[in-house]
Amino acid sequence: MSKKKLIVVGLDGANWKLIEPWLKELPNIANLRAKGCWGDLKSCLPPVTVPNWKCYSTGKNPGKLGVYWFERIDCKNRKLEMSSSDSYKSLELWDYLNKHGIKTGIVNMPTTYPPKKVNGFLVSGGPDAEYSLEGGYTYPKNFAKYLKENFNYKIHPDKLLTSKKEVGEEVEEILKLIESRFKVALDILPKVNFLHITIFYLNVLQHFFFRGEPTKRAWKIVDKYIGKLSEMGTIVLMSDHGCKKIEQEFFINTWLKKEGYLKTKVGVDDFLKVLGMTQENFVNFFKKFKILKLMHKTVPKFMQTLIPSEGGAQFERKIKKIDWEKTKAVGSGQGLIYLNLDKNSPEFEKTRKEIIKKLRKLKYKGKKVAAGVYKSEDVYWGPYINKSPNIIFEQASWVHTNGGVGRKNVFSAPKKWEAENIRTGLFLAYGDEIREGAKIREINIVDLAPTILHMFNLKIPDDMDGKVLKKIFKSKSGLSSRKIKFLKVGERKESVVEFKKDKEKVKKRLSALGYLD
Repeated sequence: MSKKKLIVVGLDGANWKLIEPWLKELPNIANLRAKGCWGDLKSCLPPVTVPNWKCYSTGKNPGKLGVYWFERIDCKNRKLEMSSSDSYKSLELWDYLNKHGIKTGIVNMPTTYPPKKVNGFLVSGGPDAEYSLEGGYTYPKNFAKYLKENFNYKIHPDKLLTSKKEVGEEVEEILKLIESRFKVALDILPKVNFLHITIFYLNVLQHFFFRGEPTKRAWKIVDKYIGKLSEMGTIVLMSDHGCKKIEQEFFINTWLKKEGYLKTKVGVDDFLKVLGMTQENFVNFFKKFKILKLMHKTVPKFMQTLIPSEGGAQFERKIKKIDWEKTKAVGSGQGLIYLNLDKNSPEFEKTRKEIIKKLRKLKYKGKKVAAGVYKSEDVYWGPYINKSPNIIFEQASWVHTNGGVGRKNVFSAPKKWEAENIRTGLFLAYGDEIREGAKIREINIVDLAPTILHMFNLKIPDDMDGKVLKKIFKSKSGLSSRKIKFLKVGERKESVVEFKKDKEKVKKRLSALGYLD
């Protein structure tokens, strides 16, 4: 690269169809698209924050990472596991950059908590990051103090957005958070050669308001700072997935139950739900009187987990509600299905084929509910495929799949979100050696890590699934003519800032934001 700095701006949940109606009001993005190269970017399944941010940073499919979503259902041991940064079994592109003395700054990227040691700066982000007195959310540890003192930096807004009716303080806090991410990025940039920044709460606004005014206001802030960053080096815009307006919520476990694959037990939560005692009603009540924090402090944890969501039991309550002796299959959010059967038994494959066939045919109001239904080995490969769900249900773009257990109806009008994730994300590149005014096709999220390494003239690890996107470079540039070199890789040795992760806080936040509903 003729310019020494490479800047990657991760726009969570972004796609071109979402923002194209606004491009006249987003002059910097429009200008970069006209002068650079751009196109759609394809995510790994499921198209969601976890695992796609790691698919980007490692250049690998989830079968080589061991993580497939926020939660994993362990049918054998009848428990639910939550992922964190140390759940992934792979080096990331900045690990390779650091090995060659290239300083990096990673700001607010989901899947980076707890923070790992880097040559530069790392600020954990996304829905899964937490403040911690033991270790903090940054590397170096004392960088958190610097962020607080100089930027009043917060990982999450004090007033969490939980409803599309909340267009006041909750939205204002998110807009301030988005601006703070960029201010930190601009502060770090002179000290590093590679900068990555993710704007996670952008997608939260898109989920709740889709193309509404709060989302548009956020994109105007994004556009302003992209203009500033594009003057300081080669810039890449990308997303972990896209989003689209939804029409129906599909309760996959209710469907499995009606088809005879899932059996549940009657519990206290069933009676609480009849009485109208749901998590949503409790949150709305306490938020109305501005004492939501008091609820978390005064209501015992066992009561908080006992109170059902309108979408059904979640987390450990979901696991306890299942009658495991009579259950053959259980679903998770985003359409991941786990079979409670011995893989070596004839019944396993018979049941899997049955469910796949039925889901492929399933329609609601004349429209197919699935964009595709696959066996795990059809979409994943690698040493950790044994941890994968057994069936991957790719929801149609108008559907949001809820993994709760206990809902009566299979379909319902969406109550919380306006938009849901789709596989089509966004890509744009602009710089001295980048093609001008070109639309690029067939870009996969796993292609970005090897392409970035190539831009720094580094070898590409031979266990990456992605390819170098040579088609984005000018034909006579050094990046285009440079030979792609490969590196034989070995085992990873983790370097993690040690402290305990408060999984209960993470679960509450994910649920409140709608990610696990």
